[in-house]
Amino acid sequence: MPESDFFRIESRGPATLLTLVSKDDTNRLTRACVLALTNQLLDLAERPRPLIITGNDHFFSAGADLNEIVELTGPAAYEFAKLGQTLMNVIERFPATVCAAIHGYCMGGGLDLALACHLRIAHPRAIFGHRGAALGLITGWGGTQRLPRLIGKSRALKMFVAAEKLTAAQALETGLISKVSEHPIADTIRLLEDRRSAFA
Repeated sequence: MPESDFFRIESRGPATLLTLVSKDDTNRLTRACVLALTNQLLDLAERPRPLIITGNDHFFSAGADLNEIVELTGPAAYEFAKLGQTLMNVIERFPATVCAAIHGYCMGGGLDLALACHLRIAHPRAIFGHRGAALGLITGWGGTQRLPRLIGKSRALKMFVAAEKLTAAQALETGLISKVSEHPIADTIRLLEDRRSAFA
């Protein structure tokens, strides 16, 4: 299975498991990472099977790399937004079910990535947030559209404007995630196996 500096891919039961990786374990979505993920997902879409995207025990993803963002000029920022939107659209339009199995922090662009997935299952200690407002930033990767559809405009505004963070329990209550599980990957695989059996 393919491997890169940004992800590891393996087969798990009925699904392909894509694990985000980085040297500092925060799984930041740098420009290089976003491009690599987009290309890999387009390749996987040629041989579609259910896909699970996950991170490590502490970070699903910390989001976009702020060191890259602060150096962006206006035109470059526009291109960076388009780059992220392309990745999220590829995930959303993937020809098989895409699930996010979330441990730890799921923040900013990482939350945008999870929102683009068709299903989200999270560990009880997962934390969700769009902290850009604290830095004078707002996401350009589609989260401003997808999040209100899931949890309502009022709660979404709190996350975007007030930089509110949600626990896994709060995320479940608002509809941001489908389930809280001590073992998100295993539960996602079971769910996909059940779905496959139902249509067998």
